[in-house]
Amino acid sequence: FYCMAELPVDDSDRFAQWLLESYNLDGETVMVAPAGGFYSDPELGKKQVRLAYVLKEDDLRRAIDILGDALIKYNNR
Repeated sequence: FYCMAELPVDDSDRFAQWLLESYNLDGETVMVAPAGGFYSDPELGKKQVRLAYVLKEDDLRRAIDILGDALIKYNNR
């Protein structure tokens, strides 16, 4: 299953790249899909990501914790 989420970031493409290249929490990170490519006008998805939730409940909770920490650190860079 998927959901779209608007995040408090300047650019979801940059945030997604930063997650994979520059961030980890105890050796773990998460991967998100920038939403711009899902719209006919990419600006509509500039601050949005598509999230897949196909994991076990415990893994989803961990991913939420990681994403929350990442958002704080990304916005305080």
